[in-house]
Amino acid sequence: LSYCNRFSFRQYRHLLVLIYTIGEINKDPEILPNVTLGYRIYDSCGSGIISFASAFGILSGTEQPIPNYSCWNNRKVVGFIGDLSSVSSLSIARLAGIYRYPQISYSSADPIFNNRLEFPFFYRMGPNVLSEIDAIMSLIRHFGWKWVGLIVSNDDTGNRARERLEKAMSKDGVCLDFLIRLKDRVLSHLTNIGKIRETIYRSTAKVIILFLGLQYIIHINDIFEPNTIHKKIWIASSSVSHIDELQYLHVFETFNGTLALSFQQGEIPGFKQFLYSLNPYTNQHDHLFTEMWEMLVHCTISETDISFPQCTGNETFDDTVLESYGTFNYRIAYGVYTAVYTMAHTLHELYGTMTHSPKSAESLHMYFKQWQLNALMPHVKFRTSSGDEISFKDNGDPPARYDILKCYFLKIGNIKRIKVGSFDTSRSEVNQLFINNSANLWGPYFSEFVHSRCSEPCKPGFRKAKIEGKPSCCYTCVLCADGEMSNVTDAQSCTKCSKYEKSNSKRNSCIPRNINYLSYEDQLGSTFSSISVTFSVTCAVILGIFIKYRETPIVRANNRYLSCLLLISLMLCFLCTLLFIGRPTQICCLLRQVTFGIVFTISVSSVLAKTLTVIIAFNATKPGSKLKKYVGTQLAIILVIVCSLVEIVISAVWLASNPPFPEADTLSDPENIILLCNEGSGFFFYCIIGYIGTLALLSFIAAFLAKDFPDRFNEAKNITFSMLGFCSVWGAFVPAYLSSKGSRMVAVEIFAILSSSAGLLGCIFIPKCYIIFLRPELNTKDTFVRK
Repeated sequence: LSYCNRFSFRQYRHLLVLIYTIGEINKDPEILPNVTLGYRIYDSCGSGIISFASAFGILSGTEQPIPNYSCWNNRKVVGFIGDLSSVSSLSIARLAGIYRYPQISYSSADPIFNNRLEFPFFYRMGPNVLSEIDAIMSLIRHFGWKWVGLIVSNDDTGNRARERLEKAMSKDGVCLDFLIRLKDRVLSHLTNIGKIRETIYRSTAKVIILFLGLQYIIHINDIFEPNTIHKKIWIASSSVSHIDELQYLHVFETFNGTLALSFQQGEIPGFKQFLYSLNPYTNQHDHLFTEMWEMLVHCTISETDISFPQCTGNETFDDTVLESYGTFNYRIAYGVYTAVYTMAHTLHELYGTMTHSPKSAESLHMYFKQWQLNALMPHVKFRTSSGDEISFKDNGDPPARYDILKCYFLKIGNIKRIKVGSFDTSRSEVNQLFINNSANLWGPYFSEFVHSRCSEPCKPGFRKAKIEGKPSCCYTCVLCADGEMSNVTDAQSCTKCSKYEKSNSKRNSCIPRNINYLSYEDQLGSTFSSISVTFSVTCAVILGIFIKYRETPIVRANNRYLSCLLLISLMLCFLCTLLFIGRPTQICCLLRQVTFGIVFTISVSSVLAKTLTVIIAFNATKPGSKLKKYVGTQLAIILVIVCSLVEIVISAVWLASNPPFPEADTLSDPENIILLCNEGSGFFFYCIIGYIGTLALLSFIAAFLAKDFPDRFNEAKNITFSMLGFCSVWGAFVPAYLSSKGSRMVAVEIFAILSSSAGLLGCIFIPKCYIIFLRPELNTKDTFVRK
């Protein structure tokens, strides 16, 4: 056992665990019966050169290493256990690999050893350091932190960790506020210290990841000024477990409450009793034990040493002192324990394959080759006495298992560690991370959960909008547009509502859009329906009056049959508006424009026929007129039938080729769904309107030409005014109809129908009713003859 400049009780404990474990295996009849395991221990002092020379000495079995020569006689070197650091482990691995000896490290975490082509005989009891990235990202993901700082060492391990962290952060939407890469001894320059200190102090990130080796943790003490505490949540890699070996540093106050990863704690049954059984009198040959005893018990067995009082032989270890060093907090020590047991179980498997005679131990000694273990070790699997399953993956690593510790740095130079969670890749992906939420996760500087984000989260109803030149975690919140919504916090984009929905005022949900159509329950709909029924009843009453007074001169003088036909068609015109009111259905859409077109054509053609009848009657009285043969009702009826047939043909072609159908218009109004009748073909619709307008224009011209005929015998003036109003209404209808939407469009057409029909009714029939009831003296044959 070599001797280094600095004594570490924690590392000396690893030696004691190895000695204890080998002793327990030798006493166990179930493992390697009749075979005794021995050991030779060297202290590498963390040096690659010393560890290489020590490994050479073990292989040679001599004080002076002799290449390719062994002085072990009847003893066999089985393999190597070690080392703590990656540098010394690497030196051992390169030498042991040449001779194909298996090597099990109990702490080295460098990812370089995962290269099985270069290190096929290397195994370790702890996961590689990059597995800590998965644990750290799982922790960040669990708490929803999106804005973090990162401090890494500027070496191969630090750069690999940085690349892996940045890749994982990018995938999870986490951004770096700053990145500091520490070079060894870089902090000796005041300029660099000032820049790093300013970066950390000005950072808005509440969470900082610390991924450093022990040598860098020593230097980081220079970054923070004494008596200045910068309150952050620190997440540290497992290297922080070595920090308590340093003297008290003022930076510990800043790091107080750090969440640190550490190798999973295990149990080593019986080791505590073994440690208490040791005393300096039985281990006088071990100068390291003597030094440990003096450090922990504060007495010496040396008669020449006056720095401590002489031991009486009754001294024992102080539990408080041992606990302050975490003596029975088995983490790296547990790795030593399981490494020795792994080597023993693998050798036991090989021992079983060689059991061909009662002299099996002798057979193992004679035929054992160290490379035979390497074929069995990747498949070894066993459980420790505490129930932990030990096995290796294909790359020589065990499953990544970490404890998450809350570290409190005390001013006496010790660390108080409290387990607050764990990370275990052997569990299912959703259960790999466990956090004890009842533990004090945020002390001592925070009393509750700490958010770490560049921008405040966008509430439901808003979406994130990137700020130019800033990381993706820095954004502004923009209200969702009409017809869009977001119902989650920090929505990347707004979700468009379906065509039957609209966004509410807060834009955080979609609600059904209002249904818009001219309903009987609406004030406008009920008004139109009341007017329609009233006018249709009026038409029926006037029709009844004309039938009753059909033999009077005023009724007979104006073609009573055409008058009755006109009244009936006007009554149907008023009633057909009811097809336009109410929820559009297939039958209503098919019938309403066609019905309106046909009955209106009958009405207008009846007016035209009445006007032509007057013109023919007056012109037939002239001498030699050929119009006498057209006098009578037959011509008028034929004219009405022909005009109506043309309208019927247009309507039939329309219904056969491209009939109207009910439709929900979701585009015109973002607030409402407009239920309407799609006319199918606008061409045929305007053909009907145009045809009726043409008949009305002809009626107006004919009535205008006949306006100078004798008053009592002539209703041309009344027809002229009615047609003037008719043409004015329908002339204004077209632009009003085209500029309207929804129920207003239907209302415009209903208004045009009612007003034009009422104009015909009022101008043509009301004057006749006035004479019948109020001026009966004018309703005589003599009066008409004199006129």
